Amino acid sequence: MMAVVIREFGSPDGLEVVDLPVPVPAPGQVRITTEAIGVGGVDAVIRRGTLAAHGFREGHLLGSEVAGSVSALGEGVDASWMGRRVWAFTGLSGGYAEQAVASVEDVLPLPDGLSGADAVTLGGSGVVAHFALDRARLAPGETVLVRGAAGSIGITAVQLAARGGAGAVAVTTSSAERGGRLRDLGATHVVGRSGEGGPDAPSGFDVVIDVVGGPQLPLFLDRLNSNGRYVAVGVVGGQPPADFGTRLMDAFRRSLSFATFSSDTVPGPDRQAVRSSQFADAARGDLRTVVHETLPLDRAVPAHRAMDAGKVFGRIVLTP
Repeated sequence: MMAVVIREFGSPDGLEVVDLPVPVPAPGQVRITTEAIGVGGVDAVIRRGTLAAHGFREGHLLGSEVAGSVSALGEGVDASWMGRRVWAFTGLSGGYAEQAVASVEDVLPLPDGLSGADAVTLGGSGVVAHFALDRARLAPGETVLVRGAAGSIGITAVQLAARGGAGAVAVTTSSAERGGRLRDLGATHVVGRSGEGGPDAPSGFDVVIDVVGGPQLPLFLDRLNSNGRYVAVGVVGGQPPADFGTRLMDAFRRSLSFATFSSDTVPGPDRQAVRSSQFADAARGDLRTVVHETLPLDRAVPAHRAMDAGKVFGRIVLTP
């Protein structure tokens, strides 16, 4: 089967299209003939070698979420799964392939009317956006800033914050065109790269949801209101400065909070319940997904180049 692996960490040119054996599902797993493969920010972070210390090695098969049809069952899996169209989380490996395996508890049937491309655009990112806002305890009337809102996590977070009654939903993005598209999704303000906006923009924020991280993270801590909550859900811009915590201590009397969030810490049934609800919303048109581009699987290199260049609005989807 066709698959894409990391031949060499670093630039997208280190990705390689290879022929691998078709995987055999282990007990409790299913095999999925993929129709859509999500290209996520974590894929780029792994490809660059940023997480090599966590056990990733050259030859790694990228990809964490796919959609397609169940084509084989491992021992102990209910026969009713066979042939069903599903979304699946494959872990941090195995998705960039014509066939992928996943544990049955990480598989969810797709509702009628939801495409595979929409499913892999929303499946992983929607859960992160939902629980990040939940952990931040965003209340109706409060102001929220979504930093790095042009990706699939940010796009969903903007919609959920607006639906939740936020008093203002501000976003950072790289162009006026993207800002306009985010306003159409529920954003009320587009602010600069340091969190500062025009005269009508909020002077501070009760909640910041940050997908970016990187060296400018302390600037956004400074934008928090008293009792503000900051939730970092990604580091696509790199690690923040090692001493960024001093910003919190310097503002001790303002009672600021900083947290990281990974959906790995949410019980599987809770993740699946939220995901199922969001899939139903998307199928009805109540929650919008944005597919930036659909490319063949063997075009993973240009897909990653577009991500590295900051050209992606929404999510790139690969198709075998």
